Amino acid sequence: MQDSSRYAVGIDVGTTTVRAVVGHVDPVNGTPTIVGVGVAPNGGMRKGIITNLHGPAQAIDAALGEAERMSGYEVNEATVSVNGSHILSTKADGMIAVGMMDHEINADDLARVEGVATVGKIPPNREVLQVVPHSYILDGQQGIKEPLGMSGSRLEIDANVVSALTPYVQNVEKVAEMATVRSHGIVAAGLGAAKAVLKEAQLESGVAVVDLGGATTTVSVFEEGDLQYVGVVPVGGMNITNDLAIGLKTDPEVAEEVKLKHASLVKRENHEPVHIKVNTESYEFDMQDIDEIVEARLEEIFESVQKELKKAGSAGKLPSGVVLTGGTANMKGIADFAKDRLGLAARVGKPSGFGGVADSVTNPEFATAVGLMLLDAESDSVGHKHVAKHSSVDFKDAAKKTTGMLNKFLSRFKA
Repeated sequence: MQDSSRYAVGIDVGTTTVRAVVGHVDPVNGTPTIVGVGVAPNGGMRKGIITNLHGPAQAIDAALGEAERMSGYEVNEATVSVNGSHILSTKADGMIAVGMMDHEINADDLARVEGVATVGKIPPNREVLQVVPHSYILDGQQGIKEPLGMSGSRLEIDANVVSALTPYVQNVEKVAEMATVRSHGIVAAGLGAAKAVLKEAQLESGVAVVDLGGATTTVSVFEEGDLQYVGVVPVGGMNITNDLAIGLKTDPEVAEEVKLKHASLVKRENHEPVHIKVNTESYEFDMQDIDEIVEARLEEIFESVQKELKKAGSAGKLPSGVVLTGGTANMKGIADFAKDRLGLAARVGKPSGFGGVADSVTNPEFATAVGLMLLDAESDSVGHKHVAKHSSVDFKDAAKKTTGMLNKFLSRFKA
C-alpha cells in the first residue's frame, strides 16, 4: 500500500459477535469504499459489559484477521463500540468568556465550553463519550448551530452529553489494546448504527434508531438534527433464544437454529410441525409454540423501547418513525410488529451506497460496524500510516480523543 492511502476501521464489540469493517478512503472526496469485513463469535461479555478480557480480545483479533486478509491492510487503529445499560445521555449547559468583542470563536473555545458544560453534570466515575451541541448562544444571540468564526465575548452551549461508566470503557480499551489495536475513539453502539442508516431529513423531522442486539436493545432519538436521548435496555436476541430453549425443552444451540430459520412475526394460517437438523440430530417442534414464545419476548422488548421513547418525550411523536438495526431486525415481519407496538412508522435499516465488498454488510447487524467505520473516516486521525502490527503504542493517550473527534457528531451525517 502507498503511504498516501487512507483507511478507516470500525469494530463493533457485541456481546455475542464482534464485527469489523475496513474502508479505503477516497483521497479526493473522502468517501470510503468497503474493502474488508470480518466476523467472529464473542465470549466473555454479558449484556454489553465485558466480564472476561481474553474472550473479546480474541474475538477482535479473529474478526480483524479476517478483514485484514480480505483488504490486504494491516489494522492498527480503529473506532470501537461500547454498549450496556450504563450508557446515559444528560442535558448540560455551560458558559465561558472568550475575550474582547472582536474575538473570533475557534475550536479551542468550543472545546473549552464543552468542558465547562460537563463539569458538575457528569459524575467523576463516568467517561464522556460524546458532547453533542444542540445550540450555542453568543453574546445573547440564541439558536446558533455553528459559531466557528463568529465574533463575540461570551459563549454559551446547550448540549447532550453521552457518557458511560469509566471502568467499562477502560475494559473496552484494554481488549482493543490486547488485540494490538489503537483506539481513535470509543462510541456508543447505538450512535454508530444511526450513522450508517439515517438520512439528514430523518434527523431533522424526528426519528429513533432501535438497535436490536444480541443482549441489549439501544434506543437513540434524534430531532431537529440533534441527538436528544440514548437509552439501553438489557434485553436482546439472546433472550429469545433462551426462551425457545426453555419453552421447547431443547439445547440453546438448537433453539438458536430454530430462531434463525423459523422465527417469524407474520401470522401463519397453518401450524405444521417444524423439522430441523443440528449436527447429526433431527428435531421436531410445534410452529405455534415457536410463534407464541418469540412474540411474547418481543412484546416485552418493544414495551421497554416504548418506555425509553416516553423518557425522551418522543413516544408517538416522531414523523420519521423508528429504524430497526441489529441481528434481531432480520426477523420476518418485525417492522410491522414494531409499527403496531410503538404506533410509529417502522422500517429495517441496512447500510447501503458503498462500493467494494459492500454486499457483505448490507444486513442490519452490520449497521454499527459500518457506522463506526464512517466515523473513523471522518476523524482527524484517519491518516492511518502503516505501522508494524505488534509495535508498542501509547494506547491510553489515543483512547482519550473521543470527545474532540466526535463533538460535531450529528453535523457529519450526510443525506
